[in-house]
Amino acid sequence: MTESKKHLTNSVTWIRLGFMLLFLLLLMAGRLVISMVVLVQFALVLVTGRDNENLRNLGQGLGKWIYQAVMFLSEEKPFPFDEWPVFDPSEGYWVKSADDIEEGEFVDAQESDDVHSVTASEDIEQAPEDPQNKDS
Repeated sequence: MTESKKHLTNSVTWIRLGFMLLFLLLLMAGRLVISMVVLVQFALVLVTGRDNENLRNLGQGLGKWIYQAVMFLSEEKPFPFDEWPVFDPSEGYWVKSADDIEEGEFVDAQESDDVHSVTASEDIEQAPEDPQNKDS
């Protein structure tokens, strides 16, 4: 048997191709699920002012799994052949209402020297007129 024919009939290579195709399909499903998690989290922040911890953890775990699945396509094995990825839970996101903001947390833009207005007439420099574009 020639060397190239031996490679073509290697069953391990064909099994790996099957797993690669399977994980490509699972990656497409994972992308859809993580997109839905992002949209639901955004809607929750709009409605309630904070994100959902369970969805945040699902998104982080799924993100790590997607990374592992992509790495599997180049040699490493993802879940279910390995453990579900371990992640460090991040701090949640929430929006404070104006009533919950303490005195030192809010800086009035009118009193600050660091904030420059782009709409105030004294802050905008007038550009010199182009003599070639005069309508006279």
